[in-house]
Amino acid sequence: MFRNNYDNDSVTFSPQGRIFQVEYAAEAVKQGSVVVGLTSKTHAVLCAIKRNAEELSSYQKKLFAVDEHVGLAIAGLTSDARVLSNFMKQQCLSERLTYDRAMPLELLVSLIGDKAQLNTQHYGRRPYGVGLLVAGVDETGPHLFEFQPSGLTQEMLACAIGARSQMARTYLEKNLDQFAACGRDELIHHGLRALKETLVQDRELTLENTSVGVVGLKELGKKALEPFKVHDGPDVKDWINSVADEAEAETSAEGGEGEGEGGEGMQVDE
Repeated sequence: MFRNNYDNDSVTFSPQGRIFQVEYAAEAVKQGSVVVGLTSKTHAVLCAIKRNAEELSSYQKKLFAVDEHVGLAIAGLTSDARVLSNFMKQQCLSERLTYDRAMPLELLVSLIGDKAQLNTQHYGRRPYGVGLLVAGVDETGPHLFEFQPSGLTQEMLACAIGARSQMARTYLEKNLDQFAACGRDELIHHGLRALKETLVQDRELTLENTSVGVVGLKELGKKALEPFKVHDGPDVKDWINSVADEAEAETSAEGGEGEGEGGEGMQVDE
């Protein structure tokens, strides 16, 4: 795309004050498959749709464990995501070695934000073409953070990034008030429902293309940690089936209402 040579590097502003390299990186996030994150009082959940480049290839991994108390989901360039996830792992290991404690979530996300923003200040570098949802638990409870290629990081109650993510955001906004009181399985159920909203008509959630990551507290008010774990394949079967069964029930209920209305109309005509 021709931008009058204002997009050759990430340190040159256009006359309108835009950095096109950052915008291109954000576009890479929009082209990635969708990931959804949401939190309750006890758990943080990440749900992702995996893609395969062709029928003969395996599905691309979307969820990564960083430490026992934190994990992340990616949308965009996987190679850039691995650079950032490895950096986060190093920081967590350093924190445990130096201070014998888990890395504070807000500090960890701030560090990757600074690392990404640094690339927009030095000639010859480029922004990371990946967006992250970072879910974890600290002494105050579960948290969810969004990372953008510009270096912007912010805490979210629920979030979706990637292709067709606006449909998932709409579902999350409608049901946001319910999340705080949800248990682990119910929160996962909401995440998969939001994920399902983003699918085109001929696709469904399957064991091969769906991943779920969960971290949380075993009991509200207790500090017993439920470590971050990625669930793939048979582990997500029951959750996917429950979402499918609910969708079928809603469809049949709508059909029943339509028949009832038709029946009433016939009685009035008689």
